[in-house]
Amino acid sequence: MISLTTCRSSVRTIFSLYSTVVTRAFSMVPDESESVNSIERSHNFDYDLAVLGGGSGGLACAKEASKLGAKVVVFDFVDPSPPKTTWGVGGTCLNVGCIPKKLMHTASIYGEVVKEEAQQYGWSIGERSHDWHSMVEKIQNHIKSQNFKIRIDLREKNVKYLNERASFVDANTVKGVNKRGTEQTITADKFVLAMGGRPNYPDVPGARENAITSDDIFSLKYHPGKTLCVGASYISLECAGFLHGLGIDTSVMVRSILLRGFDRECADKIGKYMEEKGVKFINQAVPSRIECVKERDGTNPPELKVFYKRGGEEISETFNTVLFAIGRTPLTDRINPEAIGLKYEPNGKVPVSPEELTNVSNVYAIGDLLNAPELTPLAIQSGRLLARRLYGHSKILTDYVNVPTTVFTPLEYGSVGLSEEDAIAQFGEENIEVYHSKHTPTEEVLRLNSESSANNFAKLIVHSADNDRVVGLHYLGPNAGEITGGFGLGLVMGATKSDFDRLVGIHPTSSEVFTTMMITKRSGKSIDVEDC
Repeated sequence: MISLTTCRSSVRTIFSLYSTVVTRAFSMVPDESESVNSIERSHNFDYDLAVLGGGSGGLACAKEASKLGAKVVVFDFVDPSPPKTTWGVGGTCLNVGCIPKKLMHTASIYGEVVKEEAQQYGWSIGERSHDWHSMVEKIQNHIKSQNFKIRIDLREKNVKYLNERASFVDANTVKGVNKRGTEQTITADKFVLAMGGRPNYPDVPGARENAITSDDIFSLKYHPGKTLCVGASYISLECAGFLHGLGIDTSVMVRSILLRGFDRECADKIGKYMEEKGVKFINQAVPSRIECVKERDGTNPPELKVFYKRGGEEISETFNTVLFAIGRTPLTDRINPEAIGLKYEPNGKVPVSPEELTNVSNVYAIGDLLNAPELTPLAIQSGRLLARRLYGHSKILTDYVNVPTTVFTPLEYGSVGLSEEDAIAQFGEENIEVYHSKHTPTEEVLRLNSESSANNFAKLIVHSADNDRVVGLHYLGPNAGEITGGFGLGLVMGATKSDFDRLVGIHPTSSEVFTTMMITKRSGKSIDVEDC
């Protein structure tokens, strides 16, 4: 029999050996907080690289540059919105963009499943209601946890973070001012501009005093009540979509057309679908003034009277919340660009070379400052690739054409490559073949009212004069992001229509429609697909 003392001695020996092995193993792994490489410095500035902007693109660039051996500092500062909303590090996407938008979109989808679909699958659903305050609290708690993780991550990766508003003094010097007004100057060899942009307000009486934007909706402390979304942008339609899905009386005011710059056929289908679902559209109209009839009372929304012009006539209607989504303006003018002679357009966009270099020899720009798609993954990609070119001897440039994206409207829209209109303009109508198809996703076939399912749509835009190369892919339906993101690789690699035809689709999924598409627009044949 083995004694208890012997057992304890054996256990101590095993743990001692284990500790030794683990210690040696970790001693061979490079500390992630240390630079993997080192760079030769030919300057005496404080930093190799200063990044102005703590959003997705700026942080990606800063961390990649530090990993490659550069000494990096990030300046990040958020000015409060007119309704006094502010947030932490991470930029628009994390705090007031992609992340909270997707979460609220998901909340609306769950509501639709409960109200319209679950019973068709045998579920007996009782009382159904939505708690706006609970949803906002949980979303904001998630965002704050990510803000904290980013700060930790930057410290571990040896990136200096300064919560200060930066402005140029000269081509190698910036002045940082924190929220208390304390100033300091920092010098750097190179700069990356990644400040992003903020939502526009129209120049009409009462807009700034009474309305909100996407900067405010995701942390709104009161239930929105009857809401007017002004604008035809994807931000406006996404907000209108999830608000309506949460059971809120929602209207959209549109000056001209929906989703300018996107594929026109798909954009029109989204508008039709949303209108059929109950979202109201006030077309060919612009607001002229907003008056507060009743102030907000605690968690109760205010009462606002919106005056708008349509066809020469001024009309008014009362809403509780007015949300403007009429475009965004880059924050270029806030960094004192004149001090370095930085050239930028009247709308704030910064012209750059294919290497993202501005007209100033040591200043680069990425993200929403450019005349390029305003997308978080694109900013991240361009930031990382820029850092690798500056400090890692890479020559790879960012592809600004074949960029997958998704609009999270109630009928989700995913696209990559060119719209049908842009393809025709670029290659000529005679050289473009459009393959298209309608389909009903399997998960929707049990709906009692399946009329909306016919709006699920897909099309491939093919350049017939270039070996039938696919130059555009568009999809309307559930899980648009996952579907489009996967097929995006094909377009990046120059896939042809025959490549899509050779691919075996997964059944039963919506994505397989792209592998069986044989009907062209020119043929005039019906595109309704029979269920399997």
